[in-house]
Amino acid sequence: MTITIEIAPELQAELARQAATRGMAIDAYAAGLLQGAARRPIPSESQLHPPAEEVVDAIDRLKSFGKAHALSLGGMTIRELRHEARP
Repeated sequence: MTITIEIAPELQAELARQAATRGMAIDAYAAGLLQGAARRPIPSESQLHPPAEEVVDAIDRLKSFGKAHALSLGGMTIRELRHEARP
């Protein structure tokens, strides 16, 4: 199948640069990008819309909870804490 699309010269130049970096022709590179995009899952309805106001309010309250109650991770980051919790 052949599809013709019009793109801005700047985008064409960037695609050509990226294709050259990979040693590919621009048309093969662009086709690969389209194939990858077509395989990505479509976001669900909940992912397309921002959270409800009450969710945002709850997040804001949780952000200040640790400071208000003098809670601490003892200098650990969340990433370190998650890693420590793994078996």
